[in-house]
Amino acid sequence: MLKKILLEGIKIGHFSHIEGATGVTVILCPEGMTPGIDIRGSATSTRQIDSLFPGHIVNKIHAVCITGGSAYGLSAGRGVMRYLEEMGAGFPIRGTTVPIVPTMAVFDLAIGRSGIRPDDEMAYQACKDARTTEIMEGSVGAGTGATVGKFFGIERATKGGVGMCFKRFRDGLIVGAVVVVNSYGDVLDPESGQIIAGARTSRKGKRFANTLKLYLKGVKRPVSAFQNTTIGVVMTNAVLDKVSASLVSRLSQGGVVKCISPAHSIYDGDIIITISSNEIDADTNRVGLIGEQMVMNAIKRAVYLAEPVGGIPSASQLSC
Repeated sequence: MLKKILLEGIKIGHFSHIEGATGVTVILCPEGMTPGIDIRGSATSTRQIDSLFPGHIVNKIHAVCITGGSAYGLSAGRGVMRYLEEMGAGFPIRGTTVPIVPTMAVFDLAIGRSGIRPDDEMAYQACKDARTTEIMEGSVGAGTGATVGKFFGIERATKGGVGMCFKRFRDGLIVGAVVVVNSYGDVLDPESGQIIAGARTSRKGKRFANTLKLYLKGVKRPVSAFQNTTIGVVMTNAVLDKVSASLVSRLSQGGVVKCISPAHSIYDGDIIITISSNEIDADTNRVGLIGEQMVMNAIKRAVYLAEPVGGIPSASQLSC
């Protein structure tokens, strides 16, 4: 559980559908924050991310929605928009507002009940749950049906989830991250290099097969692998424009590379978004390198705090 969000103007909420093994996680910033984006995966599933790129006229977003359900779940973004419109958040037009809500989906249809997908009502409830303290991590929200290590398919995977980490520095700089870990590759402890969650050698086994070594040996992947995505949101109070926010996202992707092996495969839809409240001057490289650290910590927390769902064991079970 994340005890407290350190960044003003941010709330995080979840909706978890345990039977469907799916859910929604929302990061609300109703006053608007400057965004940036870096995409590394080849299998993304998104809605309204065009507004994140430099050159687009929109310069602020009002929430980020991360949803399960693959492409079916993208409709969840409408529920976040509805909630924000009721708050009066968004760009004002005659008679209402237009909230900007980039939405990204992870593939979790292989466990639980694939006919249950996140929708706008689930996302609306996630918004109502949004808070600044005591935020659940692990197998909740968009991490409810997340899994890692799928070289041999879902049956020999390990449970993924959602993790978070925030840090405040003496000069007032704040950097945090929320990451939903649903990777094709294995999750590593970057200090030891040991696999802490990933593809297992057998369906009931507790030993990890080591996906990278399987590829290096030329072992052929036996099953379809289009079931993956790691999505992160880096949050900071540093002064950033859309170009520098995108550079922070690019640097923060280093955390994915150091914790997931292999990372950014053709089967993953990996994305890092950065949002900034623009309150304190800070070096962009520093913010990005801290973002990398926060992403690494969030990835580890996601798998360490995950619980078994749909017959997929958690990392804590395998380490017993």
